[in-house]
Amino acid sequence: MKLVSWNVNGLRACVKKGFLDYFNEVNADIFCVQETKLQEGQISLELDGYHQYWNYAVKKGYSGTAVFTKKQPLSVRYGVGTDDSEAEGRILTLEFAEFFLVNVYTPNSQRDLARLSFRLEWEERILAYLKELDAVKPVILCGDLNVAHQEIDLRNPKSNQGNSGFTEEERGKMSVLLEAGFTDSFRHFYPAQEGSYTWWSYMRKVREKNIGWRIDYFIVSDTFIDRLVDANIHSEIMGSDHCPVLLEIR
Repeated sequence: MKLVSWNVNGLRACVKKGFLDYFNEVNADIFCVQETKLQEGQISLELDGYHQYWNYAVKKGYSGTAVFTKKQPLSVRYGVGTDDSEAEGRILTLEFAEFFLVNVYTPNSQRDLARLSFRLEWEERILAYLKELDAVKPVILCGDLNVAHQEIDLRNPKSNQGNSGFTEEERGKMSVLLEAGFTDSFRHFYPAQEGSYTWWSYMRKVREKNIGWRIDYFIVSDTFIDRLVDANIHSEIMGSDHCPVLLEIR
């Protein structure tokens, strides 16, 4: 079974840059996207054989998540309870027979860290939610988590110390998540691999020089590790400032 996650940074723009070519080529069983930047009715995707689930942000042209799946889920949840994050369309949970799939677009703390406190509260709610799900059946969490966990996960760790996405607080929340019974699938297979990034600034030649960050993940319950086959980063795929990440399970 093949799962893909991609922050498309505006799905309509990404479609014009080859999204459907990649979608059809990769032929994923489940394809998750973040930052769709859409309202209902603004796009019509004909994805033969797929069920489509969308969580739109209230604010136009902002955030949003979607999941396209060949297998119909047992249930679908939008957001986590009754909190502010639901207004931003950041969470979609699909329940399948053997696992929960949680597609997430984590809030950015912003350049001046103006939203760091909101971000840390979000992390606490998400962790509680994931543990609640994990008590029922294994969880596959995917999406743009907006944090480079370790120094190996970005090109220039020293100059980015304390910057949004690489603060001690954000990295610490990722550590707490992993210590709570979850595994970063890419690092499970490639614990020491350097230069593997999923996001690059639009600044000139940054992507060409591979000056990037790994902030897009598939994180799974520890109880699901035996089901993992491989985890990959498709850095050659353009169309967004992020690239797709892939998880294969048996």
